[in-house]
Amino acid sequence: MEILEGLNDKQYEAVTNFEGPSLVIAGAGSGKTKVLTHKIAYLVQEKKVKPWNILAITFTNKAANEMKERVEKLVGEEAKDIWMGTFHSICVRILRRYIDRIGFDSSFVIFDTSDQKTMIKNCLKELAIDDKMFTDRIIAYEISNAKNEMLEPDTYLARANGDFRKEKIGAVYTLYQKRLKENNAIDFDDIINFTIKILTENPDVLEYYSEKFKFVLVDEYQDTNKAQFMLVSLFASRYGNITVVGDNDQGIYSFRRSGYFKHIKL
Repeated sequence: MEILEGLNDKQYEAVTNFEGPSLVIAGAGSGKTKVLTHKIAYLVQEKKVKPWNILAITFTNKAANEMKERVEKLVGEEAKDIWMGTFHSICVRILRRYIDRIGFDSSFVIFDTSDQKTMIKNCLKELAIDDKMFTDRIIAYEISNAKNEMLEPDTYLARANGDFRKEKIGAVYTLYQKRLKENNAIDFDDIINFTIKILTENPDVLEYYSEKFKFVLVDEYQDTNKAQFMLVSLFASRYGNITVVGDNDQGIYSFRRSGYFKHIKL
């Protein structure tokens, strides 16, 4: 098999580990991209997995494009049917199809940093909150952190528990989300959270994607936050065929070192 030629023993093990969850521990220069791309090719060519049943996620557009190019060289035209991209690009595809389930129109717009700061400034003004004490930059940072931890405005406010600063931020967060929806808009952090919301609140949508993505591969797994971890867990919930590649020393969630994954160190 040409796709297995040139792999060392550990790379070979990672590529040919067919079913179940596996954690590939890979440092710089260990060939992690090679493992991911060759594993995709192995699934398609040797295990006859349909390309559209494979999901490969990376963190940057550059890495996603590199992966697409490498996979296309290995499997040809079939690469076009594989879902490959960043967390956000994958989620936007899903949102365009199902965001009406949470009260938005499919023609929603995504606010960039500039749009977000303008909206926050307007919210501060509307709530008569001192924008010197609570700058748009600080508020944007706090809202982003809350969303990465999957804290909706009401939960954030409940946790404020009398903390003046957090209560003010929570008030802005609440109004900010309200104004976004009125404008049929979402921000960058909403992309993943709203996808999770759709999947968890709509069993038919979760069934469709967990059935579709029979094999899930994730690069730079040590960088995943709570929302991203939840997302890939939902995608892989039916079959459990998930391969994650990352630096174990930078791991966040303790189960990454547990018996859930088969560990392979490159």
